[in-house]
Amino acid sequence: MDLDLSVPHSMGTTIIGVTYNGGVILGADSRTSTGMYVANRASDKITQLTDNVYVCRSGSAADTQVISDYVRYFLHQHTIQLGQPATVKVAANLVRLLSYQNKNMLQAGVIVGGWDKYEGGQIYSVPLGGTILRQPFSIGGSGSSYLYGFFDQAWKEGMTHAEAEQLVIKAASLAMARDGASGGVVRTVTINAEGVTRKFYGGDTLPLWHDELEPTNSLLDILSSSVTEPMIT
Repeated sequence: MDLDLSVPHSMGTTIIGVTYNGGVILGADSRTSTGMYVANRASDKITQLTDNVYVCRSGSAADTQVISDYVRYFLHQHTIQLGQPATVKVAANLVRLLSYQNKNMLQAGVIVGGWDKYEGGQIYSVPLGGTILRQPFSIGGSGSSYLYGFFDQAWKEGMTHAEAEQLVIKAASLAMARDGASGGVVRTVTINAEGVTRKFYGGDTLPLWHDELEPTNSLLDILSSSVTEPMIT
């Protein structure tokens, strides 16, 4: 079968950013897809920009990676010139600037999250087109369409770190259960005054929803566990 490489591929993901009382938590699934094909089942969609700012990437992997590389370079120069770390707002505006100026060539929707001594934990959403919105929480990617009502009900002001982390994990697992382009594992990054903490949640540790099957290592595990009934003629 001949493939038309000029046809755009549907690329899915689930990215989440949540503020809590003391910092922010970023979360993402790990499935990278090109149409119906899973190109990478364990990709890392949370990328470091500076010591105190990270970005969650959705859309074209190549586009978001090059934006992250450029912004990381600019922020490094900025830090050298000022003699202090860049703020989260500066990092988010650099992402917005690159996304907006190249909006006709890029397919990138990102969430910028971090902590600084001036405004504490902050979440900025930079969707397709290059606008910028500061929000208490933000969701993006194809899996986000299943989460808007859930976040309206579940998010609350002044959450503790444990509450925010459980919210991110629950939301990611819900999106992965419904969205075929989201899946794999869940990675989280917590950023606060103490620094940065990364965590990894395997697929077998995530809660199951509705009629989801227990994760297995192989199709052979499913076949070997099934009971074979004798044929009746």
